[in-house]
Amino acid sequence: MTSDPAKAKEFYTALFGWTYEVGDVEKYGGYIMAFKDGKSVAGLMQSNQDDAGYPDMWSTYLRVEDIDATVAAATTAGGVTYMAPMDVPEQGRMAMLGDPGGASVGVWEFGGHTGFQAHAVDGAASWHELWTKDYPAALRFYQDVFGWKTAVMSDTAEFKYSTVGEGQDAVAGVLDATNDLPAHLPATWQVYFQVADADASVATALALGATVIQAAEDTPFGRLAGLTDPTGAMFKIIQPPVR
Repeated sequence: MTSDPAKAKEFYTALFGWTYEVGDVEKYGGYIMAFKDGKSVAGLMQSNQDDAGYPDMWSTYLRVEDIDATVAAATTAGGVTYMAPMDVPEQGRMAMLGDPGGASVGVWEFGGHTGFQAHAVDGAASWHELWTKDYPAALRFYQDVFGWKTAVMSDTAEFKYSTVGEGQDAVAGVLDATNDLPAHLPATWQVYFQVADADASVATALALGATVIQAAEDTPFGRLAGLTDPTGAMFKIIQPPVR
């Protein structure tokens, strides 16, 4: 969701090499599909200008088979419905939920649109990560509502982290961010985009008006950095390790 689609398109084209297709305004509100090398990687949407103070942000959407049943299960499990299930003509059905820790997450029931077609390649998302201040409740919620099978990667006082799936089959992570998120910041899903060179990408992003919120650093999973784009939407980049 962006307050300035034109500026966002220019930024992500220069940073990731994206191209775009703009949907029918009457049917889809001018929804913008982003592509990398001809494959869909993300979507951009003009935020509602009537929602004063609503931040520009990236959202993670989870695929579900029955969106109505999922929303009902989420409510039973302690979640909230930010946006009730709605039909997207010819494309599918969507809703937006809040988990017990307050993180928003989208859900999508397939129709004509079946999600991103490129993953874990340069310019596409490669990882999705929940930062939560209520780690046990978050794990239970996603296990109960979405049937996640999680694996504990670390369970120390300093670093509690679980993955959805295990090892090379993992598709997302959940971090106990109690000591990482300031009191005024809510739990959040974070999207990592893969790049070939993290330092070069940071330099490019800065020249385009981005802000660094986490300096590039080496980790066992690659070299990563955190940024906000020119209108304030937060995202991360990751350069995979050489194997």
